[in-house]
Amino acid sequence: MDSLEERVNSVLFHQPSDHDGTSINSPCFEYRFDADDDDSQNPAERKLYWESQHALLMEVLERHSLAGTKIRHEINRRIEKARLESDFCRCLKTDGCSTCLRRRVVNLLRDKGLTATLCTSKWRDTKKFPRGTHEYIEVIGSTPNRKKQVPFIVEVEFRDQFEIAKACEEYKKLVRQLPECYIGKPDYLSAIVRLVCDAAKRSMKEKGIHMGPWRKRSFMLMKWSASIEKWEFMESSNKSSMQIRQPHDSCSLQLAAVPAVVVT
Repeated sequence: MDSLEERVNSVLFHQPSDHDGTSINSPCFEYRFDADDDDSQNPAERKLYWESQHALLMEVLERHSLAGTKIRHEINRRIEKARLESDFCRCLKTDGCSTCLRRRVVNLLRDKGLTATLCTSKWRDTKKFPRGTHEYIEVIGSTPNRKKQVPFIVEVEFRDQFEIAKACEEYKKLVRQLPECYIGKPDYLSAIVRLVCDAAKRSMKEKGIHMGPWRKRSFMLMKWSASIEKWEFMESSNKSSMQIRQPHDSCSLQLAAVPAVVVT
């Protein structure tokens, strides 16, 4: 069995191969762990699987917490400030709404001088997935020498994306470890989504419940595809002089022309 370090690196640095044209927007994009094993009801194998998934998730979250500490702290402060405001919602809903919250957070971040943008990922109907859209926040930071821009994804209802009503206790425990709000780089988000969606598939298999297409990894990753594809392209550009390709999705607004915060 691979070591925890090797498995974490496999999750973090897995990228779709360019030669086959596969991307996060392709229905065939899947990164397999152990959820398809036929002996899922074997007590020893089952215990090993869930302990392994928990350890992997904890390691990925720990690495995520060490990346971009300064910018994540600034963003989180603005989110908390927006939540405390009583009039951020323009929809006249009693408890407010996430749509208005995102817009208020973006305004607060821009007031602070950060390059914050409301982004929308959109995808068409396919044989496997229904069409859909998803809105989130993107903040652009830069490395200390300012030679490289770093996109940060902000999902204000991150944990809620993975809630399942009839999940097994091990899956519920895994989801409780997720941050309520995700603030971080696209690569860590991709790794977390792959891990948790694999666990969701395992949980549903154990419960004998059909897994809807909206629960699959490739569908979930499409929610943040505008930034994930940008990050993948930026990473590829740093390694080679590959030809620029047009992304499937793009941010709904242009980035504000303000200085990017330095990532530390």
